[in-house]
Order: sequence, then structure tokens, then C-alpha cells
Amino acid sequence: MFKEFKEFAMRGNVVDMAVGIIIGAAFGTIVNSLVADVIMPPIGLLLGNVDFSNLFIMLKEGSAPGPFSALADAQKAGAVTLNYGLFINTIITFVIVAFAVFLLIRSLNKLKRKEEAPPAEPTTKECPHCLSTIPIKATRCAFCASELSS
Repeated sequence: MFKEFKEFAMRGNVVDMAVGIIIGAAFGTIVNSLVADVIMPPIGLLLGNVDFSNLFIMLKEGSAPGPFSALADAQKAGAVTLNYGLFINTIITFVIVAFAVFLLIRSLNKLKRKEEAPPAEPTTKECPHCLSTIPIKATRCAFCASELSS
């Protein structure tokens, strides 16, 4: 049974999938940092110093009365909140990830198209009489001197 499991685990598809998941998780961390640390601060600044992660609606007060300036303060007090700012951050993250994947697939498709370029037009042909290779524009075979039809 251990031998069968080892064969299954070392099969190419399983290893490829594991590598893909690990790379995907690392890519997700990079994108989350890009959104939270690079993209959202300028957007918040343009919208009047709004920090999307602190946008929420209090549904029920907690042990300490509000208003709370930050989501962390409301959660610490035990308030029930509707965190629409975090949802906006998640949507923006998704759009950025989708766009990055689109760019990646687009560039892979371009590389694939270059690899699958149509073959070049032939520059040689075979003499029908002696089967020697001769230039395609030749009207007489250089090997057997036979006259060739176009």
C-alpha cells in the first residue's frame, strides 16, 4: 500500500499541481501586499484619506459604546459590524489578480503563437529523374542534366 501511495504521490500531475498551489499561494501574498500597501493608499488619498479597511456599519454595539474610528476598535469592543470596506478591498484584489492572470496567459499565448509559426516556404525540390535535391527555381537538374518542367 505504501508503494502504491508513493507511486501516486510522485506521479507528474500530482507534483505539478503541488508546485502550482505553492506558487499560487506565494503569488496571492504578493498581490495582497500590492493591493494593501501600494494601490489602496493612493486610492484612499484621492478619495479624501479613506482607508477602505476601516469602512464598516455597526449593526449592534458591543460592551463599550461607539462610535469607533477603526474596525479593530469596534471588534475589540465586541460590536457586530458589516465590513463593506474589507469587501471593497477583496473586490479590488480580485480584479488585480484577474488582470495579472490575464496578462500572464496573454503573454504565454503570444509565445505559443511564435513557436507555432507557419513553416518557411521550401527552397529546394527533388529532381523527378534522379531524386537529387536541387533549388526550387532550377529548370535543369545539376546532377543528371534533365530538363525540369515548372
